[in-house]
Amino acid sequence: MNAKNIYWELYKLKINIFFLLLTGVMLTAEAQQKTLFVTINSHQFTLNNKPLYYIGTNYWYAGTLGNTVAGKIRLKRELDFLQKNGISNLRIMAGSEGSGQINGVQRVKPAFQIKQGKFDLHWLDGLDYLFTEMGKRNMKAVLFLSNNWEWTGGFLQYLNWNGSIPDSVLKRKLSWNEYRDYVSMFYTCEPCRNAYLKQVDLILKRKNKYSGKIYINDETIMAWEIANEPRPMRPSAKNAYKNFISEVAAHIKNIDKNHLVTTGAEGEMGTESIELYEDIHADQNIDYLTIHVWPKNWGWFNGNDLAANFNMIIDNTKQYISKHAVVAVKINKPMVIEEFGLPRNNQSFSPYTSTTLRDSFYKEILLLWNQSKASNGFIGGCNFWSFSGISRPLPGQVFWKEGDEYSGDPPMEEQGLNSVFDSDSSTWKLIESFSKPTSKL
Repeated sequence: MNAKNIYWELYKLKINIFFLLLTGVMLTAEAQQKTLFVTINSHQFTLNNKPLYYIGTNYWYAGTLGNTVAGKIRLKRELDFLQKNGISNLRIMAGSEGSGQINGVQRVKPAFQIKQGKFDLHWLDGLDYLFTEMGKRNMKAVLFLSNNWEWTGGFLQYLNWNGSIPDSVLKRKLSWNEYRDYVSMFYTCEPCRNAYLKQVDLILKRKNKYSGKIYINDETIMAWEIANEPRPMRPSAKNAYKNFISEVAAHIKNIDKNHLVTTGAEGEMGTESIELYEDIHADQNIDYLTIHVWPKNWGWFNGNDLAANFNMIIDNTKQYISKHAVVAVKINKPMVIEEFGLPRNNQSFSPYTSTTLRDSFYKEILLLWNQSKASNGFIGGCNFWSFSGISRPLPGQVFWKEGDEYSGDPPMEEQGLNSVFDSDSSTWKLIESFSKPTSKL
């Protein structure tokens, strides 16, 4: 081989090496881009190829705030506050159904699905704005796509639209047995499920008017939840409930390859058996387990004296979390304690009342989360219920009325019942001691 040929071969080799290096850089950049989505590695959440353990809150009305000028101002202020205190994950309502009284209470408004199949797409402008602002603050969103409960319309509204509940019954206060009977019918109501899926599809395929991103490609979103606290409600509906969870999870995964999917379930308390809870979360399209902890709602104490029953509250809470952590270990998936709440001392609704007992309750849960974080364990996140920011209960008024500022307590609950206000300094000091990496416990 002469000198000219040798030179030519060396030149081609350099060109090949250059393109190999360029391809490697492009592939690395693509891989780094993909890691902006929260993913699962065995039993851990991961972000940027590192384990992710987070503290978040329920801020269900955040998308609604993004729909008005005043709401946007409030939203930015409250997001700044949350970021400052180390909150990096927000659980949010993705949409609501119908309007007016339902089960004796006023539901949230405006509605996304006004009537069955008729949508106010402008409502999603608020979510667009929210995701854009969250992205600036490196926050992640978990969105529940409908509701077992009446305050957003939810399953009851679909049943009404499809003739299973007449208007007269929908508007009056139902007994608990009536409520269970009706909601359990949702899982075998094919037109109800189809209408629900149409709403799901519109949300997933939405293009953000601010960022230009389709929601399924937005890294700000961590996960989709099938519903808020979906329950079979009656033993006879268990199989239909399980099939619904599985079918919806597969449907979402077929559309969205980037985001996680979970149930939004409370745990054994909602699914009525730990076996059914395990079954629905073992599904291949369900990425992680959720549990909620509600000592007051579940009758773990009587009357208004939290202090007298506090040790029992803590014992029951630890046992409940531990029981579900065993399931997480068994099926090798992360678990999130995504709702937990407790009233202020003496069950007062006033923001001026002490929160010492609530703070102690929060601390026990945060300690379990922190121990999991330190040991690369299965409890990946926790979202307290709920953030009320700058809102305050109105003196002399117990329940929310149309025109009031939204707070963390839904319309059917006493305003201030489980709210964490921006003024609750002892609670925020506690949360920050866990959320900030440099903080010492």
